[in-house]
Amino acid sequence: MPYGDVFTRINREYYQLTGAERKIADHIMLQRQNCQYMSISELAEVAEVAEATVSRFCRRLGYKGYSAFKLAVAGAASGAKPVNPLYGEIAAEDDVSEMCRKLCAADVEAITQTMNMLDPASVSAAADLLVGAERVLCMGLGGSMVLAQEAAHLFSTAMPNFYAVSDAHFQAIRCAMLSPTDVVLYYSYSGSTKDLVDVMKIAQERGAKTILVTRFPKSPGAACADVVLECGARESPLQMGSVAARMGQLYLTDVLFNEVCRRDMEVCRQRRRMVADALADKHM
Repeated sequence: MPYGDVFTRINREYYQLTGAERKIADHIMLQRQNCQYMSISELAEVAEVAEATVSRFCRRLGYKGYSAFKLAVAGAASGAKPVNPLYGEIAAEDDVSEMCRKLCAADVEAITQTMNMLDPASVSAAADLLVGAERVLCMGLGGSMVLAQEAAHLFSTAMPNFYAVSDAHFQAIRCAMLSPTDVVLYYSYSGSTKDLVDVMKIAQERGAKTILVTRFPKSPGAACADVVLECGARESPLQMGSVAARMGQLYLTDVLFNEVCRRDMEVCRQRRRMVADALADKHM
């Protein structure tokens, strides 16, 4: 279905919708620009309906699911004006200097948002789990897996028990072998992927603890996690994988790493020195 048809389709179907579905339609029509940035959980909450109702609403309009619906909203929200697929309000007429300035501002804003969203109690709780874990499996999907690998690499310079697990099937296998002394550190911007929820449930069944880094603390994945760490930066569906969003997650990872290391600075210092010595011969 063409992107531009989404709002017209809502108007045309409006009186065929159920009462709950009309509440969703009303909110979307009033907040056309903002809806593209909302998770399914957030839209369900503001419309005061169940997430299943949102999914049913999207399918009634001819979309496969909420993600496809958001993509259509992103394309139609600006009317005749093409949607900007770039983060930081980058325009085609910007020169290189202006583009650099805008991107810098967007990245700094993402980090600032993350700092303001950080809950010290949640950071402390996550650090407690990581310090006491026998094994920590760092996971994600797509671009989020790159962040999980970065986290595993960073923590491995001070902790011997952090491992990145990239393949979705292998993640399920490793989670099936977890014990109550293990922790899963999962990165997911949306917090709403099926693989994430599946992994969280398997880990819970094994008694392991879970930490989720996400933009949406009321997402399905967050509902399954023991500790949720919220990152800043909001993306439209056409701006997926923005560097700004990753900057927020990297900053949060840095905060968590430093909090873990602060628990035993001397041991951390010794381990990082050993790693530095081991890597010294790798350099010319």
